[in-house]
Amino acid sequence: MAQVKVLLVDDENDFVTTLARRLSRRNFDVRTATNGHLALQMIQEDVPDVVVADLHMPEIDGTEIVGRLRFLYPDVQVVLLTGEPWGEKVKEALQLGALGCLEKPLNISELTDLIRSAAASDPA
Repeated sequence: MAQVKVLLVDDENDFVTTLARRLSRRNFDVRTATNGHLALQMIQEDVPDVVVADLHMPEIDGTEIVGRLRFLYPDVQVVLLTGEPWGEKVKEALQLGALGCLEKPLNISELTDLIRSAAASDPA
């Protein structure tokens, strides 16, 4: 089975770098972006299997990424991360088509299981 291509999007550089290392050690092909604009540009250049994005970021946040991907790349699964309790923003993102939302601090096993599940459900 080919490596699952994951794009991590979080405006906290230390967090996204550490998480990328942890996922790479678990045999994922990981790229990172520190804002929504860069993430959307990277997706156009090389479409990932799964996008893991922070829900709360300046300008383009996780909810907007979900909305744009549902329209432009409907086969790309999106998992959101949040450091805040679930609220209306999470519900909105799930209604737009996000696969799930995990709270920070992350349980890495829970995240890897969700990424693998997302990639397996990809019809491509």
